[in-house]
Amino acid sequence: MIIEYHRPEKLKDALRLLARPAPHTLPLGGGSLLNQAASLAGADPIAVVDLQALGLNALEVQQNTLAAGATVTLQNLLDQPDLPEALYKAVRHEATHNLRQVATLGGTVAAAGGRSPLAVVLLALDVTLEIHSLADGKQRVKLGDWLPRRGDLPAGVLITALHIPLNARLAYEYISRSPADLPIVCAAAAQWPGGRARLALGGFGAAPALVLDGSEPSGAAEAARSAYSLAEDVWASAEYRAEMAAVLARRCLQD
Repeated sequence: MIIEYHRPEKLKDALRLLARPAPHTLPLGGGSLLNQAASLAGADPIAVVDLQALGLNALEVQQNTLAAGATVTLQNLLDQPDLPEALYKAVRHEATHNLRQVATLGGTVAAAGGRSPLAVVLLALDVTLEIHSLADGKQRVKLGDWLPRRGDLPAGVLITALHIPLNARLAYEYISRSPADLPIVCAAAAQWPGGRARLALGGFGAAPALVLDGSEPSGAAEAARSAYSLAEDVWASAEYRAEMAAVLARRCLQD
């Protein structure tokens, strides 16, 4: 249940609200996830801080990087020209057309589980997050470093922008029960002109997994198989996931 609503016009005011110990206060971007949680019977009372007046919705190409504000919607990102085709594919796979109109880039990344197609692709691209807090001001952190510790961050830390490389070749492949379903297994590979390659897997767990980052991708399939050797849940067996992860890793690198 939402008991307070705030719409600050300055970032510092938003951070102060988010950092207070009570009531439990959460950022509100598009609200696609927060509204679902707040409507659950027995949900704890929360306050929300609407981010729409903070000017975090800009998209700007800076040399070989796309700087995207945290409140850019997934549809805004999809409408951006000259993105890698695999990134478009992952955005379309992440959410339906209606949800893409409201779901924000920052919110999607903040809440992403292992089955998030967009998070898998952004991890492969080694995306940098811009975060703000009252205690530390503005910082930049790699998505791969932030994902495993996001649950331990103090209150009042807010993603304000993402910096997405545009100079890497990118591939995204997945297996799901139907084209519209989230993946049972997915893989994304990025390779830069200097030869550096990164491979990320998704479809399982609390966050996507990075399985390769280096200049020699020849062992990528085995690395993928090993990474998902214990990846069993109600959707698939570990044996199936491990084998399909290896297949998709090879396919991505060939692409």
